[in-house]
Amino acid sequence: MKHYLYAIGAILCWASLPAATGSGLVDLSSEELMFFSFTSAATYLYLQDVILTRSFSLFIPDLKLTLLGVWGIFLYHYIYYLALSRAPLAEGAILATTWSFWIVVFSSLLLFRKLKLAIIITALGGMFGAAVVISSGKDLSFNLEYMKGYLLALTCGIIWSSFSVALGHMKIKREPMTIFTIYTAILSTVLYVATMPHEMPSLASLFSAIYLGCVPLGLSFFLWNRALTGGNMVIIGFLSYFTPPLAVLMVAIIHGEKVSSQVLLGMVIIIAAAVGGKMSLAASEK
Repeated sequence: MKHYLYAIGAILCWASLPAATGSGLVDLSSEELMFFSFTSAATYLYLQDVILTRSFSLFIPDLKLTLLGVWGIFLYHYIYYLALSRAPLAEGAILATTWSFWIVVFSSLLLFRKLKLAIIITALGGMFGAAVVISSGKDLSFNLEYMKGYLLALTCGIIWSSFSVALGHMKIKREPMTIFTIYTAILSTVLYVATMPHEMPSLASLFSAIYLGCVPLGLSFFLWNRALTGGNMVIIGFLSYFTPPLAVLMVAIIHGEKVSSQVLLGMVIIIAAAVGGKMSLAASEK
């Protein structure tokens, strides 16, 4: 039972990501938010590793795994922050969760070396759900800035799903998230310096950035790993589908954003496509 409590804890951490990102972006640019959130995340995860392992040593992966970490952690989150700075929070957060059905598509390609009809239907269903979310924007036809945000959020889904599938098929000696986060903190520092000068952030924005680093980007990794060590992956996988609706709920409560029924419908379609595709994939493996 405790493994599922760990999973629920991680899901609640991730669900707070869009709302916290939106709060951080009020006074901070994407580059500033990357710097403050990932230096906090790297510090948190490294200190946690030191306490748990009683060792100051770091796991240094090979070049292939390092590049994968840069792709999945640095690039994903930078584009995610850019997306939420250019699109309404609820819609951007939902579109980023299209990773759920892309994971099914990419896993199918690796397993069967081809796309089966059920997986094609999954992809089409997920993209239809994304289209429903995008078309809910009242000023969509006239506001190119929103479209850029929507496309960036959809790109996030591709990056995270490809990262997750690739990571799941690699043999890794130790859990790599700490070093991935440290690499991202270093790259974020370079990005921060390259875009100077910056003004001193407000305490509220700084708190949001530190919260991002310590909770959705730090504590969540620890809880998720604990969940995976002894829990049933099927149950944990389905629990993860509560992340998008919880994220939208937090955005609505914290930022007072009104979420239309059309946006909620699109979210339901995306989740249904992912669940249906996963069930079809599991049936094909038997």
